[in-house]
Amino acid sequence: MNVVLWVLQVVVALSFLMAGTMKLTQPLERLAQNMGWVKDFPPAVVRGIGLLEVLGAVGLVLPAATGILPWLTPLAATGLVLTMIGAALTHARRHEYPMIAANSVLLALALVVAVARFAVLPA
Repeated sequence: MNVVLWVLQVVVALSFLMAGTMKLTQPLERLAQNMGWVKDFPPAVVRGIGLLEVLGAVGLVLPAATGILPWLTPLAATGLVLTMIGAALTHARRHEYPMIAANSVLLALALVVAVARFAVLPA
């Protein structure tokens, strides 16, 4: 079970790392071509979301892998769950219902990590 959880953590972390890095490094005009919601938020908010995603990705893996403050891993997963709730609400407001499916999958995976690391298999 622990191996499956680690694989899940790495997959979720890579997903958020890629998404967050893109939000941090790409020009906002380029992001807006594929992510219409970018136009609804100030640039600092878009960059902040990217930073939260990158930090969450690092938090999913690094604390548990190093054994340094491993309780940060489930907290990072919980933060990513909250981020996906916000994303789903934003897409619902914009009537972008297919995007909510992707948010829901990432939310569910991060929730599994959070619950498992808090209660079932603490790092």
